[in-house]
Amino acid sequence: MSNTRKGRQKYYNIFSHFYDLFIKIHSHNYGEETRKFLVDSARLAKKNHPRVLDICCGTGSVALAFAQKHPEVQSIGYDFAIGMLHKAKEKDRSGRTQFINGDAARLSFADNSFDVVCCSHALYELKNEVRTAALLEMKRVVKPDGLVLIMEHEVPRRRLIKFLFYIRMLSMGLKDAQEFVHQGIMPFKKIFTHVTLSHSQSGKSKLIICSKT
Repeated sequence: MSNTRKGRQKYYNIFSHFYDLFIKIHSHNYGEETRKFLVDSARLAKKNHPRVLDICCGTGSVALAFAQKHPEVQSIGYDFAIGMLHKAKEKDRSGRTQFINGDAARLSFADNSFDVVCCSHALYELKNEVRTAALLEMKRVVKPDGLVLIMEHEVPRRRLIKFLFYIRMLSMGLKDAQEFVHQGIMPFKKIFTHVTLSHSQSGKSKLIICSKT
């Protein structure tokens, strides 16, 4: 891992103490809606003991939402910040969700391991080359008939929320993050065979649905 990535890892270990509050302010109570939209879009109802991997899981809200909706699922949250994973484990009262420390650009799983691989509101924070490597890894570990689900923010309209949004992008490298946000589904079409775009009911988030076959 580069020195830059190590620095960002330390940043997120500190940020983990304020992360859920920040998300609550940023999402303006739409967090539950977007998580439900993501989980429902995974189409797991007819899967037998499905496996789900949530990349850049943060404090585990999405991985835990999958476990709550589908009790038979093996839900795994994956993040490079130990602080985030500690917070996620504190929230997992059932103890059924697994949280693993690792780099999104080098996943520690075999090929074709998961029915669903997802990444929620985090991909734009990765640098371009790391983001591409992470997407290639997601493609590698998802099953041929599985889905890769990428949830990202639409640019907020409210002034305060838009200000917080751009402050966060600035901390990640404003130019690179902006380019990714405004490219739409093109970065995904370069990697996956099929790519479709959907939006949450509130219009606050967009969902890119990818498959490799």
